[in-house]
Amino acid sequence: MGGSWWVEVLLLAMLAGFIALRLVNVLGRRTGHESPAPNEIYRGGAAELSPAPTSIEGRVRPAPVLPEGLPADAVDGLTAIAALDQGFDPARFLDGAKGAYSLILGAFWAGDLSEVEPFVSDEIAEQFKRAIADRATTGVSIENRVVSVDLAKIVAAHLDGTMAEIVVRFDAAIAGVTRDREGRVMAGSTSDAVRARDEWSFRRHVSALDPSWLLVATEAHEE
Repeated sequence: MGGSWWVEVLLLAMLAGFIALRLVNVLGRRTGHESPAPNEIYRGGAAELSPAPTSIEGRVRPAPVLPEGLPADAVDGLTAIAALDQGFDPARFLDGAKGAYSLILGAFWAGDLSEVEPFVSDEIAEQFKRAIADRATTGVSIENRVVSVDLAKIVAAHLDGTMAEIVVRFDAAIAGVTRDREGRVMAGSTSDAVRARDEWSFRRHVSALDPSWLLVATEAHEE
């Protein structure tokens, strides 16, 4: 998480309703009652899936439209994912991931994960909760905002059986202030933005009826 954890809670609160709807449509929502499809749907490795158009119920399904500049293994991974998940669209996925980036960060900094727990793995949720508890113990508070998310780019993708994983790089400009228990500024500025670069990993069983892509890992990089 490093120095990239900055966001303005009030701004995100106004945007949360809109972004949450985008997340439900794109990343999905777990209800706890989904029935997974049988694992026998896919028996081979990603390399066995051809990038050529796939015939579905007598129709020819075109190959997915992929973003430009992808690494070769990411192209193979996205093609394999699309071959099993008829509804997968890389551009739509990126749009949802970008919304998830702001919404999940906002919830973490606000100290309330209730709206975003369906979109993160149990491990990530536990990490966030520990950090939130640490802040409460020390009395540290944050007043932050995302100035812009300038880049959301797929940097890796692969399919292992029916488990898909996509890694997205985010470049953002983030401003914020960290205060101590007495309200004194410890770090940051509400007007001067800093550059943040993060890589987030999302996973999903493409053979399952549950449409959720879950955040399973975060990594911050120095600019």
